[in-house]
Amino acid sequence: MVRLDLGLAILRVLIGLLFAGHGVQKLFGWLGGHGLNGTAAWLESLNIRPGRPWALLLGLGEFAGGLLLALGLATPWATLPLLASQLVALLRVHAPKGLWIDRGGFEYNLVLITLNAFFGFYGAGAYSADAWLGWAWPQPMTFGLVLILALLIALLALAAPVWAPRLSRRAA
Repeated sequence: MVRLDLGLAILRVLIGLLFAGHGVQKLFGWLGGHGLNGTAAWLESLNIRPGRPWALLLGLGEFAGGLLLALGLATPWATLPLLASQLVALLRVHAPKGLWIDRGGFEYNLVLITLNAFFGFYGAGAYSADAWLGWAWPQPMTFGLVLILALLIALLALAAPVWAPRLSRRAA
């Protein structure tokens, strides 16, 4: 069991830190990223509007969710922004290109969604902050709620062009 828990910890830390790295790319332009303005412009080009608030949510979600996942802290909730971001990436960017990554497809997004769903549902393992704190999340209820919220966030982002102009007109 020690080997399994160690393997889970290594996988969780790796995935979590990679997501946190993506977050700082989007927020600050570190690690070769484009920063908040570049991310906002990219989201706008994908018809996700308004770009700046979504860029901030995306960057913060990937950074905080990634760190929490790496630590194994509040693990089902850590996966929420990570699942939402990958659902949007899969549907808006990669799905039209097919499955395989060599054509820009969604295979990698599918792997990340599956890994996050695994940790969200089964937990972070023995070598995690959740285990050390004695935090147990009622399953499948907690992950079901996380999954519903992730789907709702993804749908809001994908539907943003429909309602965002209405909000802009009201504010003017």
